[in-house]
Amino acid sequence: MRDKVIENIKTHFKLSAHELKLVNIFVVEEINLDRLNHVVDIMAEYYMQTEVLMAYLLFQFYKVLPEEAESYEEKLTIAERKLFATFKQLRNVHTISRSGEAEDIKRMFVAICQDMRVVIIKFATIDYDLQRITLPLTDETRKFAKMVSDIFAPLAESLGLSKFKSSFEETTFKLLEPKAYNELKDNALMKVDDNMRLMEVVEKKLQKILDELQIKGEIQKRQKHYYSVYKKIKKKNITLGKVYDLLAMRVIVPTVEDCYSVLGKIHAIYKPIPERVKDYIANPKPNGYQSLHTTIIADNNRPLEIQIRTFDMHKHAEYGIAAHWIYKERRSSNKFDAKFARIKQILDNSKELSPEEFLETLKTDLYGESIFVQTPKGKVLELPVHSTVIDFAYAIHTEIGNKCVGGKINGKLYPITTELNNGDTVEIITNQNSKGPSRDWLKHIKTSSARSKIRSFFKSEFKEENTKQGKIIFEQALKAKNLNISKQDKENYLKEIASSMMMENIDMLFAEVGGGSLAINSLMGRFMNLYFKDRAKEIKPSVIEVKKNKDGVLVDGESGLLIRYAGCCTPVMGDDIIGYISRGRGVTIHRKECPNLKFLEKERLIGAKWEDNINSKFVATIKIIAENEPKVVDYVNNVLRNLKITLKAFNYKKVKEEIQFNVILEVNGKEEIDNAINIFEGVKGVNKVYRSE
Repeated sequence: MRDKVIENIKTHFKLSAHELKLVNIFVVEEINLDRLNHVVDIMAEYYMQTEVLMAYLLFQFYKVLPEEAESYEEKLTIAERKLFATFKQLRNVHTISRSGEAEDIKRMFVAICQDMRVVIIKFATIDYDLQRITLPLTDETRKFAKMVSDIFAPLAESLGLSKFKSSFEETTFKLLEPKAYNELKDNALMKVDDNMRLMEVVEKKLQKILDELQIKGEIQKRQKHYYSVYKKIKKKNITLGKVYDLLAMRVIVPTVEDCYSVLGKIHAIYKPIPERVKDYIANPKPNGYQSLHTTIIADNNRPLEIQIRTFDMHKHAEYGIAAHWIYKERRSSNKFDAKFARIKQILDNSKELSPEEFLETLKTDLYGESIFVQTPKGKVLELPVHSTVIDFAYAIHTEIGNKCVGGKINGKLYPITTELNNGDTVEIITNQNSKGPSRDWLKHIKTSSARSKIRSFFKSEFKEENTKQGKIIFEQALKAKNLNISKQDKENYLKEIASSMMMENIDMLFAEVGGGSLAINSLMGRFMNLYFKDRAKEIKPSVIEVKKNKDGVLVDGESGLLIRYAGCCTPVMGDDIIGYISRGRGVTIHRKECPNLKFLEKERLIGAKWEDNINSKFVATIKIIAENEPKVVDYVNNVLRNLKITLKAFNYKKVKEEIQFNVILEVNGKEEIDNAINIFEGVKGVNKVYRSE
């Protein structure tokens, strides 16, 4: 597979000798090579430069061999290193925990403002993973599919990346609503073969029109995706037979004049449905989409939609913002720049929001339906549905929002929490003596802009108080863990967490906790994860020491003999045991199932058993084999924190598709080990748990 990937890279990219050498280093067997091959194909489809390829390959290499990868970073160009840093920023975008999900979505938006190519590649990896999910869904795969449906599909639509939008919607529909999906699939109106035959008849007539007009164009045909059909049926409460664009064809021509000429010829042959003729060339959609749409009555009396557009319009419809750099159309200002401006505005508005709050407002701001309201002077503002007078006030100006005490809607006085309707004229009433917004306002707003400005007000007013309170909450949580952590380590961990959450310093982290924007459990989860990683590097497995046997083990019915516990099988109270008489070192106690017994002299084996009143501590190692998924380490860490057993050492390593854990515990006996094994077996992503032999 490795050779196949490298050959595919060489096919799509023109590489220098230096770059080819790096490719051979970076493409290693530990990488998911099939997914890498898929991403390389997407890069080629979007005409990405070699710099993107090199940065992405180093990123893949970094995920399996991080220390070695860092030594190669200096061999990349400045542009490649910048892209590599952005890929690292988006590393855990598949996370499904609530706080992690929100944080990574926020990172996604930062990356969009840095380089769209990184987001397209991330979409490609998400699509690859999504396509490989099978039914029935686990809790983890369901959350992932839901996140793609709720966040990434609408984001792809907003960016004009129709390829990913369609794939995300169709696949998540099949996974999350299998019954509805199969009902549509089995409906006679959705039979692909019959529908394609109908469209082939129409295609011949459309080609004849192009020939008569001497236009060199293209004709495409498609059946509407299942999810799009399902969404339209639900939204409009109609039957499948009333979905007029179930079948659609596209005619792509060189000029705008050609579009209107073809439309006229089509209407001369087929009867159009009057209310279904739409001119999005003269009146583009808000996202910049342009095309002529008409729905005709086709040869078998079924409705069929025909879209007519130029090649230029088609490029922008298919690739969205990406068409900027794919087709070298770097104009200083156009409709696609407006999309970037919208995304940047959303990100700017989120600076005062926690990742969780940002995620909650994201869907409304970016994907929700809109209403249009205006000021008494006629300035029109676009707001999400269910926006209130408060949202309107902050949309005008921050200070107007802070001093808002009421609003006149169409000339009548209403409370500031009143929801607005499409077409309302709104006048904000302010009071300069107002002390500012109330926290209750947060329950009545819909825009992230208003939310961030209100929170910014409270943070600036109570920043010092929140920071002090956050420190107290953190120290109390840390004390409850009963850990001995140096001041320097604590500060280093907090700095790393603050940086990963896009905060400038530790005080901002504490202020978020004190203000209630960041849950202390979320902070402690990240903190403990860093702590355990360092412990895994520092602590080595305990050496089994020789102990005087004091009423612990009876060897051949006798006590008081010099014994030690075998390090190979680490017996504990409750195990079936046997002794081995060693030369000059007393008796070594093994578990009876210890595989090393077969290598010992049988005549030296001697009976042994535990005494009833033993009061000793034992060391035991548990091995855990888990799937190589981002959150498995966190899950195992959470279990360790909740176990009422002393942890002696903990480490893990990634081996191909697995993560292998070593957990060394100090226990009173076998019952505690068995209990721990049972708990670990219930952890998501864990495939096997056993005691070390």
